Amino acid sequence: METELELSAVIGFKGTVADGLILHPNNEHLLFPLGTTIVVRHIIERTQQFLRGHDNNISVITVSDSGKYIASGQQTHMGFQADVIIWDFDTMSILHRLKLLHKVLIQSLTFSFNEMYLASVGGQDDANLVIWDIESGNAVCGNPTGTNAVNRICFYNNSDDRLISIHDYQVLIWSADYSNKKISNDLVNLGQVKRKFTCVVIDHSDSFAYMGTKTGDIVEISLDKAMYKRIGPVKRLFSLGINCITQVPNGDILVGAGDGTIAKIDHSNMRVKSEAEVLGAVTSFSLTADGTHCFVGTDKATIYWSDTDTIEPELRNTCHYAQINDLAFPYGFSKVFATCSINDIRVWNSKTRQELLRIEVPGLECHSIDFLKNGKSIISGWNDGKIRAFLPQSGKLLYVINDAHNHGVTVVAGTNDCSRIVSGGEQGEVRVWSIGSQTQVMEASLKEHRARVSDIKINANDDQAVSSSHDGSCIVWDLENFTRIICLFESTMFKQVVYHPDESQLLTAGSDRKITYWDCYDGQAIRMLDGSDSGEINAIDITKEGEHCVSGGEDKLVKIWNYDEGICYNQGTGHSGTITRVKISPDQSFIVSVGSEGAIFIWETPKEVAEAKADSEMPEAPEDGEAA
Repeated sequence: METELELSAVIGFKGTVADGLILHPNNEHLLFPLGTTIVVRHIIERTQQFLRGHDNNISVITVSDSGKYIASGQQTHMGFQADVIIWDFDTMSILHRLKLLHKVLIQSLTFSFNEMYLASVGGQDDANLVIWDIESGNAVCGNPTGTNAVNRICFYNNSDDRLISIHDYQVLIWSADYSNKKISNDLVNLGQVKRKFTCVVIDHSDSFAYMGTKTGDIVEISLDKAMYKRIGPVKRLFSLGINCITQVPNGDILVGAGDGTIAKIDHSNMRVKSEAEVLGAVTSFSLTADGTHCFVGTDKATIYWSDTDTIEPELRNTCHYAQINDLAFPYGFSKVFATCSINDIRVWNSKTRQELLRIEVPGLECHSIDFLKNGKSIISGWNDGKIRAFLPQSGKLLYVINDAHNHGVTVVAGTNDCSRIVSGGEQGEVRVWSIGSQTQVMEASLKEHRARVSDIKINANDDQAVSSSHDGSCIVWDLENFTRIICLFESTMFKQVVYHPDESQLLTAGSDRKITYWDCYDGQAIRMLDGSDSGEINAIDITKEGEHCVSGGEDKLVKIWNYDEGICYNQGTGHSGTITRVKISPDQSFIVSVGSEGAIFIWETPKEVAEAKADSEMPEAPEDGEAA
């Protein structure tokens, strides 16, 4: 039985969950979903806590008015039940797990103002509205929502038996009769207005509701009369639709649009009072208790802090918004690490999780990075076929190797003496470059792979390198004579390869879901482990002592294996996307994993793994005079 790895920190904010960024009513914590995990971050102290109970990606999250309860819902596979979890914020524990009444997806959740009830609605494959009693965790009443799928539901601000649901082209007002366990609805008369409604906010007196649309305007309805009142803003549509909407204490409306616009609308005349631009489609607003400021979240993994009067956003948090392709530590230094993705390389403080440096090359994708052992440069391979080297503190471009590989550089690795770079390309070639003060010269071009080179590792003496390829071959190269020493073949796409610390064996991982041990002397496979039950293995790393290795891949699990026993004793759950790379820190105290969702997970290394010694089980040497 695997022991769950302890998650110590997360760097990331996906930003794709509608209204998923929430400022807790205590004004001290930010909450947001990241894959299967809810991250609770203290704003000032930057400490993190994690709520982990879902077994699939979280689709919706909400917090009750006092902050006592958190509710979250998930998506799951077709035909399976989708759970809703009510959490107790004070104890950070599960209060109720609500199941069996929704399938595939939880679309929206809302708490009643007095925190007695929670309403949930499923996606288009479910189409059921259910109201739950929070104290008991039992369903009180429910009703099908019809063939027109619900996009959002919202309880009234002063009534626990009335709520609104918005759909494509229609709006329903629901009335609950808790004594008779029934719920009914009335259709709002929208006249000639036809819109796909995306978000809703009800004014403080429960007189009106304001709904954002995919068209990019706001529709106001009278809740008392259940009919259309007006549409706005005047002579303005927000491009790519309105994704989120909220109301500040004076009645003005804040909207966030798909084109990155945040705007304040005067509620009296429906005119735009102020607006600003942010990076990415706006998906969340969360007001402070006094309504003077708010946090803004976007789908480009950015969080902004904004004054609700001037609407001037200030960037507070950012991460990669696309797949992270590689990560690297400086030699023997665990306090920082670097990651690369589309457009940029980022250097992070591993303790504070703050971004220290961003190196941007717009319009390009960085496939691979490595720190030279002397710490004087970061080398990187890009999809335009160039190798670029940057200064690790300033991010200044040091040199460029043009036309290093046709169709893109897929992997780079620096030798231990910092005199050469070994690189691989999309077409299977491995090249060795001499690093000079002014020019970088190609020493050799080794072409025996027939497909993308996925990884390169160099041995301690700099006289050999091993490269792995998607064509199912791993080749050990002589870096002095530029000849092939050994070639390993398997029916797989090799994703990564590592040397055992004593360099007697190689460890590979690939699309066959196997972790394979190879003998470096004759190239024979020694052992194969079933590394995953459900997907390719993309990443593998090994401890300095060689007693344990860690893997990750399409099953979204970080696994720690005992090297000699071939048994997985620890695994970490949290990623919402495929794990692309995993590294053990140089001091062995933590493990970093990155994935296709753009998130960085930092796991605490189990004590028995961090302290394992290769010679711990060797017999002690006999005393002088004793028989051996």
